[in-house]
Amino acid sequence: MATMIGWSDSHLEMRAAVRQFVEREIVPLREELEHGNLPPYDVLRKYVRTFGIDEMNRDRYEHERAGGARVSNEDRFERAVMTLMPMIEICKHSPGMVTAMGVSMNLAGNAIKKGTPEQAERWALPLLTLEKVGAWAITEPDSGSDAFGGMRSTAVRDGDEFVLNGSKTFITNGPYADTTVFICKLDDGVTPSRERKVLSFILDRGMPGFEQSAPLRKMGMHSSPTGQLFVTDVRVGMDRLIGGEKALDGGDAKQTGGDKGGARDAARATFASERASMAAQALGIIEQCLSVAVDYARNRIQFGKPIGEFQLIQNKLAGMEVARMNVENMLFRYLETMREGKSLSFAEASAMKLYSARAATEVALDAVQVLGGNGYMAEYHVEQLARDAKVLQIYAGTDELQITAIAKDLLRR
Repeated sequence: MATMIGWSDSHLEMRAAVRQFVEREIVPLREELEHGNLPPYDVLRKYVRTFGIDEMNRDRYEHERAGGARVSNEDRFERAVMTLMPMIEICKHSPGMVTAMGVSMNLAGNAIKKGTPEQAERWALPLLTLEKVGAWAITEPDSGSDAFGGMRSTAVRDGDEFVLNGSKTFITNGPYADTTVFICKLDDGVTPSRERKVLSFILDRGMPGFEQSAPLRKMGMHSSPTGQLFVTDVRVGMDRLIGGEKALDGGDAKQTGGDKGGARDAARATFASERASMAAQALGIIEQCLSVAVDYARNRIQFGKPIGEFQLIQNKLAGMEVARMNVENMLFRYLETMREGKSLSFAEASAMKLYSARAATEVALDAVQVLGGNGYMAEYHVEQLARDAKVLQIYAGTDELQITAIAKDLLRR
């Protein structure tokens, strides 16, 4: 296997184009995205149209629908680069926008695309092209990290329909989503809650009994709207159950862990993919914080010389560079697995997420420290990135959950 040690010339050309877009279209709006009431979706639509991502996803969808030839590993690799590299560049200035786009196009869009052909055509395609905004709703107020075991949202079968009840919180795009993937448990009145089958349903904005809250106030990621969802006796047909009748198959929930091959496994696969891609978000934050810190250390004069000449400042800058190299190499390894037609194990994806999230948070805080009082002010931008970075240690599974996943895998070997 050829080892990836850097970006190709074509990748660097794409990076330059994305950087120009970010400087032209996102940076001027950063204040309004951060502290105003500007949702990110119009800017994101301009981004996907500028770089043809909407048409690329549409062509890919049509190719798969027509039963076209299997995508080569090299194509999978290039698609991954086209997804991850822009994430790095956008995260240098507005990490929340990457979260909003990723949840809509990748989590929600791909979850529905794996359903029936009719569901993919009606609901997935508009999400994959960002014509509409999507949300992927799994987290609940009382479940937290115990996403499946603590899940209380239910679906009760009523003839050819289902009656849905429950609430979700911390849902990215929740306030503005046109289409929401609502994950809940099938309540048959007999099976204990923790052993029930997990199902995913498609909800549309404005359905009777479906309420989407206003955006929640939060520490960081202000350009990624987050909200609560309330589902009260919402009636849906089989056409809105992702996978249709097949989703109800799968045997005894107690023996299969709920729904082997169904919504539970699909959610786990989503977690693994999401965790691996977080290295790109972390790398963007790290690169920007390092760039600002180095520039400041070079030009800030204290006690008659640049602060970059003081060993304690050098120690921080060196540590930031080590973190940058490590996260970048993790990302390259992830891309290599794509090119080889392989995938990271759940534990490997968890390790990648654990390290990169910690590194981004530590680097951002070190950048604030290097800049001192200026770092605490909004002008130099690192205070925003420090706030934004922290959530990488929380969403898509906390640091503590990543540690558990890694350790369990090691102990099973």
